[in-house]
Amino acid sequence: MSAVAEARDAGVTGGEARLDGAGVRFDFDRLGRVVTPGLGLFRRIRSSSWGLRGIDLGVDPGSGLALIGPTGAGKTTLLRLVASVLPPDEGEVRVRGRIGSLLATAAGLSSLLTGRENAEMLGVLAGLSLEEVRRNMHLVAERVQLDDAFDRPIHTYSLGMRARLGLAGIQAISPQVLLLDEVFEALDHEFRGIVEEYAADIRGRGGIVIAAGHDHPALERICPQAAWLDQGHLRAAGPFDEVVGAYRRA
Repeated sequence: MSAVAEARDAGVTGGEARLDGAGVRFDFDRLGRVVTPGLGLFRRIRSSSWGLRGIDLGVDPGSGLALIGPTGAGKTTLLRLVASVLPPDEGEVRVRGRIGSLLATAAGLSSLLTGRENAEMLGVLAGLSLEEVRRNMHLVAERVQLDDAFDRPIHTYSLGMRARLGLAGIQAISPQVLLLDEVFEALDHEFRGIVEEYAADIRGRGGIVIAAGHDHPALERICPQAAWLDQGHLRAAGPFDEVVGAYRRA
């Protein structure tokens, strides 16, 4: 039986994630396009492929897990599974704590709005009142460090600038679960340090961090644990050095 259980109560102080036999299946039509559940009535499924299968992982309060592996291994799919962007097709996923995710530079952003307007929108969507958002907007402006560009439309932003704005939106909701995809690697060196400090702060308060990417030194600074994915399967999980060493030897 497939199930997703989440706790987003603001009173939750810690974070935790558990995946038990979790899997995600992708269905394709005759042209190789992904068939979503809503389109299943209109497009005939010609083939299927498991993006993840049989994943057993746990991230305890105060810990961090790095997802490593080649492109196409299933790292982003696993992050989307934890974020509830994708439901599991088998197994179970349990997440405790409010989730803040930086999975794509454009996720949740409107290119026609300014950085400030997008920050206001993200805050309201996270459950804050517009008054609360605007009262704390000076803190967001300080965090995002975009200067005059904060009041320009984000279609003029670079990938790194969009990532900065996305992180500011995450900070505004004070998550207990922080998810970082490879977009983290688009950040400049200075702002990476800010992300690393923020990740350490979340873990220090009993939250968790799950990050995916190919920059192993940066991932190691954030996560003491690692999971090696290969073609949708879990090859190894444990202390960062041990898992990365096994991955490199293979």
